[in-house]
Amino acid sequence: MTASDAHILVRLDLNNPVFQENLLSLQKAERHSALETLKKLRQLTWNQVYSDHGLKWEKIVSMDPSAGISAIYSLRLTQSRRATAYREGAYIRFLTIAPDHDSTYGKK
Repeated sequence: MTASDAHILVRLDLNNPVFQENLLSLQKAERHSALETLKKLRQLTWNQVYSDHGLKWEKIVSMDPSAGISAIYSLRLTQSRRATAYREGAYIRFLTIAPDHDSTYGKK
């Protein structure tokens, strides 16, 4: 990533079927909260995502990423839910919404 890349707006990739199932399975209030976070993300630059205290963008070191993905990250999607995602260029590519905090990091 170059310095200029950090100032581009985030683009969302919500096409992962697991992420879609997780999102659509949320209760109405939590789903609305998740959509508000996604709306917020579209208005941020990557620098803002990295430094936003509400999103808490964190690298997950307890899980090995799939081939072609340099790292998997978690971010707060709602008060009680975190999503997993990775960055590819301008895109944040969502993978899952964890049912609880610990499962985001692969812990039992």
